[in-house]
Parts: sequence; C-alpha cells; structure tokens
Amino acid sequence: MTPRARATLIRVAVALAVVAVIAWWLKGRGGDKTSAAPGGAQLAERAGGSGGGRSGGRAGGGGPAGGPADRVVPVTTASAEKKDVPIWLEGLGTVAAFQQVTVRPQVDGRLDKVLFTEGQPVKKGEILAQIDPRPFMVQLHQAQGALARDQAQLDAARRNYERYKSLREQQLVAQQQVEEIAGQLGALEGATKIDMAQVESAQLQLDYAQVKSPLDGIAGVRLVDAGNLVKASDQTGLVVITAVDPAAVLFTVPQDKLPAVSAALARGEIPVEVWNRDNTQKLATGKLAVLDNQVNQTTSTLRLKALVPNAAHTLWPNAFVKARMLVETRAGALVIPAVAIQRGPQGSYVYVVGADKTAVMKPVTVGLLTADLAIIEQGVAAGEAVVVEGQNQLRPGGRVETVTKPPTKQDGAPRGGPAAGAAARSGSAAGPAAGARPPAAP
Repeated sequence: MTPRARATLIRVAVALAVVAVIAWWLKGRGGDKTSAAPGGAQLAERAGGSGGGRSGGRAGGGGPAGGPADRVVPVTTASAEKKDVPIWLEGLGTVAAFQQVTVRPQVDGRLDKVLFTEGQPVKKGEILAQIDPRPFMVQLHQAQGALARDQAQLDAARRNYERYKSLREQQLVAQQQVEEIAGQLGALEGATKIDMAQVESAQLQLDYAQVKSPLDGIAGVRLVDAGNLVKASDQTGLVVITAVDPAAVLFTVPQDKLPAVSAALARGEIPVEVWNRDNTQKLATGKLAVLDNQVNQTTSTLRLKALVPNAAHTLWPNAFVKARMLVETRAGALVIPAVAIQRGPQGSYVYVVGADKTAVMKPVTVGLLTADLAIIEQGVAAGEAVVVEGQNQLRPGGRVETVTKPPTKQDGAPRGGPAAGAAARSGSAAGPAAGARPPAAP
C-alpha cells in the first residue's frame, strides 16, 4: 500500500470514529429526555392541582387566608391629644473656660518654690510660687532707713520753725529768717513723702515675690520649675489657671432661627440644656448669655454662648457637647407620634382607625416635626386613633385590628395577618423555587 493510500485510510477511520461518538451522545441525551418526561408531567399535575385547589377555595370563600378584602391587618395606634409642647433648638458646641489667666511673675528673680499641685483647684489669693525675696527686703530696708532719716530732719525743722515763729512775734528775728525756715520745712516734708512712697514700692515688690492666684479655678501644667530665673517680661508664664465653674458653652444654630431666638430673648431668660455628644446624658442646665452680633458667612450660622453651673466639673474646656435651648412652649397643641406621618404624592397623611375598625386615610398639615412628636394644624381631631405601626400593609377601607404590641418575627404573625397573606401569595403563586427538587412521593 502506498503512503498516500495509507493516509486516506486513516482519515476515513477518524471520521467514522467521530460520527460514532456523536451518534452515541445524541442517543444518550434523547433517553434522558424520555425518562424525565413522566416526572415533569407529575410535577405539572401537582402544581396544577394545588393551584386549582387554592383558586377554588378562594372562589368559594373557604381558603384559610381569605381574600384581600377580608384580611385583617394588626396595627398599633396612638391617640391624638392636645398638650403643651416645648420647642427646642439644638446645636453642636464646645465647652469654654468662663475665665482663663496665664500667671506670670511681676518681678525678676530666682524661682525658689512652686507651691501648687498640677490639676488641682486653687483659690483666689492662694500663693502659687515664691521668688527669692531677699533683694526686695534689702530695698525695703533702704527705703525705711531713708524715711527714718528724713522724718527726723522733718521733726527738727518743725521745732525750729515754731521757735523762729515765736521770736518773730517778739520782733527778735527778721521775717526773712522765718520764711527760710518754713521753706526748709516744706522740702523735708516732700522728701519724707517720697521716702514713704519708696517704702510702699519696696513692700509691693516684696509682695510680688509671692506669686498668687488671681482667681478661683483649676491649675494647669507647671510651665517653669523651681530654680529657674524668671522675669516679668517672660511670655510663657508659670501656670495657666482656668475657671470652670460656671462653664461657658459656645454653640451654633442656623441663621434662619434668628427670629425665634430674638423673640425668646425679648421674653426673658432662655433655658439651655447641655448633653453629651450621644444625647444620652444631660450634663448641666443653664441659661443663654450671649447672642453674637453677626452671622458667620461661611457656615450661615449664629453663634451663641450659654453659662451653666459646673460645680461637679462634668464640663471641661474644649469638650464637644450638644446644647439645646427652649425658645417657645406651644400651649394646647394637637400632637401625634412623628412615626405616624406618611408621605405620598399629594403630601403628608396619616391612617386613622374608624369606629367600624377600618383604616381611613386623612391628609394632614404638619405645623412642626420634632424628634418624636408632630404638631398637627389640620386633618386630625383630638382623641382619634392614628396608626403608628403597620401602615405599610394598610389601604383605605381595609379592616384592622388594634394590638398592644406590634407583631415581631419572634412572636409570629396571627393567622390571616400580613405575614401570612404575603407568605401565601408568594408561596402559592410562585410554586417551587427554580432548580429545587419536587417533594418525594409518599
């Protein structure tokens, strides 16, 4: 056999093998379809029978879930009531020191002692540090010596003047001598006053050698240690004293609230409550002290300052807090829980439970919405029961059942309720999930 004939024979054999494999694969696939057909028919029969049973039950009114019109929706309600509602304005702020002073030496010298404890309260006039007093004592002694000298000369001049004055009356001395003695007396009186001023100055310098606290407050970190030379011109200072009782709280509110704040200030004092950043703990209560005289152009906010008692030191300078002030109390306002308010294309509305236990949708006009209450100006009367839980399952005219506790996933929904109806609709209409195995036959 020639090489050419041998190659042709190999090609034919390969082609026959490929055809045989394709035929075997097609035959196997056809068998699978044939064997799966009875099972598929059974599944279709089961689905059809189940659907037919449910549809028949609905048509005859015997289904356990009932029709949409007969479904009772469990809801939680609250009564609309009239009461006095406080109106608060809230803003984020920081605590500031009511007064803060950097204590600096007023004389030059060596710092001998530091007598305060860092971080501890100090009283006004309490000695904080001692500068070497010896140079100032020397100055005081010198001034006292000069005063004693001039005082003795003054006493002698006064006696001499009285004597010459008496001789002049007897016409024993000339008037010129009396006048000269009087001039000497005046000069010595002036020198004595200068000496007294020098003594007072030396006493003041000696007093300045004791560095005292200028106010009641908390001592900060020591800035200079004992042994250093300090000067009155030093900019650093010895310590910073901060007054924290009362504390100042600086906070901001939107500029649109200016009319309300101004009106509240015109009526009198505005109470201010200070809370922590999480709004979980009230730290202090005070009053509004300052309304800034300009609006911040960058943030369009007003800056306000409140003064609050801080005897327990719960407020600390530069701490972040939340402050809210009472600007108004609306007397006899009609209020409902804020969660009852629903919003739609036509505006705000609420569901009210009627006397026949059906849901009635009522458009409302909301005057003010707070964190937990809504002030209603129009649409609801006092005493009406508004739905606060379960609105998403309601429709106008639907039957409702008032429950004390809203149904939860753990408690389970009652029969015929929203959860049961939703489960029935999703389970019956959709049938088994795609790809799921049909239940095994008994």
